[in-house]
Amino acid sequence: MEIISGLEWRYATKKFDPKKKIPAAVLAELKKAVQLSASSYGLQPYRVLQIDDDQIRAQLLSASFEQSQVVDASHLFVFCSQKTVNSQDVAAYFDLKAHMNGLDSNIFKDAVTVVSEEVAKKSEVEMEIWTAKQTYLAVGTLLAAAGEAAVDACPMEGFEPDQYDKILGLSPKGLTANVVIALGYRAADDQTAQMRKTRKPLERLFEHY
Repeated sequence: MEIISGLEWRYATKKFDPKKKIPAAVLAELKKAVQLSASSYGLQPYRVLQIDDDQIRAQLLSASFEQSQVVDASHLFVFCSQKTVNSQDVAAYFDLKAHMNGLDSNIFKDAVTVVSEEVAKKSEVEMEIWTAKQTYLAVGTLLAAAGEAAVDACPMEGFEPDQYDKILGLSPKGLTANVVIALGYRAADDQTAQMRKTRKPLERLFEHY
């Protein structure tokens, strides 16, 4: 499996080469991988912001404890979860599903009802946790795809979400920042790249029943 060699190669890159940029075709494939990621009910209750503006990145740097990846990486993605998911979101998903399969949307009428009822049961806290989990499914897919494409990546939780939300104007959109992904190519002097990947042995990670 090629994905295994990619996962063995990748690490959380601490220092990017700001002169090396991800080719457009490779970036398009990484974004496609995110689009195809697994998601509960298929709803994908999140948005991914691609931050290209250098001035915005500079503002985010101060809200990221001055971690250089934010400004040095070729590309910066901010995964933002929806604060709420409602029946309109559910109906929109099943309408799209019907359209893409050449079906009458009424065929999914019962599914819309069932999923809408399940989503409505969630408290505010439960909703926040659930939508955040969905972003992490997509993040995992992106990291695996990046490793297979030999693109370096660094997932970052070390930032101030409230400041990100303010800088990016997320609250009026019903979104909140969950995790930041810096993408690009490692600097030659990134010492972290020289360390062997440390993970639990399989016999400690897996239990058999």
